[in-house]
Parts: sequence; structure tokens; C-alpha cells
Amino acid sequence: MKIYTALQKGDYHLDFCEDQFFTGTIGDSKILCAVMDGCTMADESYFASTLVKKLLRKIAQTKTYQEFKNHTEQITIEKELKEILKNLFLELNSCRNQLGLGKRELLTTIVILLVDAQAKTGAYVVVGDGLICIDDSTIDFDQDNKPDYLGFHLHEDFDTWYNSHTQKCTFGVNSHISLATDGIHTFTKISPVKVESKIDVLEYLLFDQSFCEKEDMIELKLKKLEFQYGLKPTDDFSMIRIEM
Repeated sequence: MKIYTALQKGDYHLDFCEDQFFTGTIGDSKILCAVMDGCTMADESYFASTLVKKLLRKIAQTKTYQEFKNHTEQITIEKELKEILKNLFLELNSCRNQLGLGKRELLTTIVILLVDAQAKTGAYVVVGDGLICIDDSTIDFDQDNKPDYLGFHLHEDFDTWYNSHTQKCTFGVNSHISLATDGIHTFTKISPVKVESKIDVLEYLLFDQSFCEKEDMIELKLKKLEFQYGLKPTDDFSMIRIEM
């Protein structure tokens, strides 16, 4: 199994990259991964997406330790992801209270996914917009540039919110998973190239096997898109690709 990642500041963003990603393991076979996209119109939104990354790392490490020490009872992949998301809400609320953070400082979308590599099953939850690709099926969560954000729901009862949330699913997987922020749809010709040619960016990033022997496969693809085709994302872009 190989995990590839990439993070790139959008060409129209002058100061900070507001996206982030996280990959981690839980126990021997489960992979937790997420991509986050901070709200450009919020306050220091790179902070919210980075904070979520750090908290997910803490949660994954804690769950791994608990499983090793206590041999916790096996639960479904969907229930385990729900527990992780609930812990994230609790941790974010704790940070909000300790640091006196306002709602505009905690606005980030999240595409979060937990997969059992041995059982080849998984579950995902999407808050806001983004993209998930499972084998040959691509699911695009488009909210017309008015995405939902985690920070909108931290004051709600988690179980009530989760039960009413519709952007979640369990799945089986054979060979491939990708998840990306909506920046994947913003590749635009920024610079001229000597030879004019076209390329399907989604096909190239999600399915093409070029550079698969390299750990930095997606970053190499981004360089090729820029220097051979003149294409760069105008919005911030983060992506995780897992080859089973």
C-alpha cells in the first residue's frame, strides 16, 4: 500500500495556504486521512485547518495507544469514524474555550475518511465541499461556493448534528482512494508553454499511474502540469491518494 500527498498554495492567494491534510494510522490496519480547506473570508483561516490537522494526529495516536493497551472491543468502521469526529468536536470546543476563539477563527471544511486496509472497507464524512474518489467512482461535493464549516456546528449536540448530516457513507474498496479539496477544480493556464496541448487534470491526478514509484508522485504531477501544460491551481489545493 502506498500513500501520496500534496499541498499547494493557490496562485490567486498571495499570503497563506489555507488548506491542509492529515494522514495517520490507527492500530495495525486502519488509515485515517483528511483534507481541510479554511474559509478565505474568515479570520486567519490557515489556523483552523492546521489546528484540525494537529488534533487529528492527537486523536489517532490516542486511539492507537488505547487499542494496544486495552484491546478495545471491535466496532464498525462507521462507528469508529463517528467517535473520531466526536472527539474532534470536543477538542475543538476545548481549544475554543481555552484560547477564547470566535466562530470566524474555526471555519474550515473537512473531508475525513477511515479505511481498514485489511478488510478493504471504509467510511467517510464530508463537512463542506471537496472530492472523494473510490476505485472508479468519483463523488464531488459542490456547495456552490457557500460551503458548510465545522465551526458552524460546535455549539450543537454532536449526536443530533451527526444523525441529520447527509454527507456521509460507508463503502468497500478494491484498489484506490483519493480525497481532495475543491482546489482540484481550479487548475487554470497561468503561464505560456512552448507546445500547446491539453490534459484532463482530474484523470491525471486521480487515476494516472505516472511517477507511482516515487513517494512524491502528486508533487511531480503538479510540476508537470505547471511546466509542460502551464496549469496551476488558482485556489489552494490539498490531496491524498491511496493505492491499496
